[in-house]
Amino acid sequence: MQFLNLKSVSFGVAALILSACNNVGSMDFPGVYKIGIPQGNIITQDMVDQLRPGMTKRQVIFVMGTPLVRDPYFQDRWDYIYSFQPGGGVRGQERVSVFFQNDSLVSFSGDFVPNDSDEPETSTEPSDN
Repeated sequence: MQFLNLKSVSFGVAALILSACNNVGSMDFPGVYKIGIPQGNIITQDMVDQLRPGMTKRQVIFVMGTPLVRDPYFQDRWDYIYSFQPGGGVRGQERVSVFFQNDSLVSFSGDFVPNDSDEPETSTEPSDN
């Protein structure tokens, strides 16, 4: 009888220890360094500003890099995704999807809006008239 009692007490203690180990991951220990975790394609506003309708797929790869997601069934859509979680902080994510038709860029959408920089640049050099 006493053997059964000892067995059930030791089982209860083991269950308590294991449940305590499960909560350790959510505790923050002071002074412990946590690294940032970047994943995916880095996307910048400068890269998005270079995208133009009519660009070939090779030109888009040159500007944006290799897409993170290429759907094998819908090859005219590429997705660029970048997520970053600073050590112990909130995870952020940026996304851009580009769409092609006949291997040429027709549109893109996502978290970036292109700047309207189609205005001709004005030169500060004097002209030779």
